[in-house]
Amino acid sequence: MENRKGNAGEIARLLAQASDGTSVRAEAEGEGRVILILHPGMNTAKSYEKVAARLGRQYRVIRLHRRQYRLDLKTDPLRGSPCTVAEEVEHVLAIVKAVGEPVFLFGHSSGGTVALEALVASPSSFVGGMIYEPALVLGSADGLHLAGDWIERNSEVGEGLRRARQALAKGQPGRAIGIFTQVIAGWQDFLANSAGALTALVPAYRQLIPCQIDDLEAMERLGIRLDAYSKLKLPVAMVCGERSPDGNLEMVSAVADVLPRGERITLSRQGHACHVRDPQKLADVIENFAKRVFE
Repeated sequence: MENRKGNAGEIARLLAQASDGTSVRAEAEGEGRVILILHPGMNTAKSYEKVAARLGRQYRVIRLHRRQYRLDLKTDPLRGSPCTVAEEVEHVLAIVKAVGEPVFLFGHSSGGTVALEALVASPSSFVGGMIYEPALVLGSADGLHLAGDWIERNSEVGEGLRRARQALAKGQPGRAIGIFTQVIAGWQDFLANSAGALTALVPAYRQLIPCQIDDLEAMERLGIRLDAYSKLKLPVAMVCGERSPDGNLEMVSAVADVLPRGERITLSRQGHACHVRDPQKLADVIENFAKRVFE
């Protein structure tokens, strides 16, 4: 275990092993009851460093390095090699087992979907959870879809994912993430490609682009899961930003409507990135709900 200094004291690196033998890595800081954070796509555990520092004054906060974004676990880190959501859940449960007590689980975007699946897979491992705008597959007349793309009946990925994979194979990560932005946000080709090109210029983001494409495919292959979430008896808060896109709000509402003990929280003047724009606001929201759940 390696320690380093953080805003809430020492930050320890936690190591564990999943049931399939793969290594599990996380960062931990603070003391007290445990809050486990699953970061969003195109990010690492570092993206929640500021939120964790604030929560670490009252809790032991663990930030998992999600398996989908672990380059050391990729068989082809340049072209992408997705793991399943179930495999990501195994990493979550391995950390909870290492902690030795039920934890409060927080997940953001695709990390929120992984969090929901972990809550369903092992409810006794958790006291409750908070989900910030999960990436969900919802139903449509055309089949399964996630904001415009879909997995076809023959299990082949949708056209957007196919084109993104082709771009990665040609060594064009900027084009790949541009296609992703078209699929998820519905941006026009010129704007999406321009944003993708700028993203690919940042080394830290460039290396995560194949992981993001993998993440989208894993979310698609998970399929519609609202029925499973409707059986979840734990207290779960669904969080959305007041300024978030309509598609994100639709996904939050879809889950909030089926959760037996769910409630909805709206972040005023925020969108999908409150952890960056106002980490104190998000930390306060997490802390207030976690406190109620732990009591």
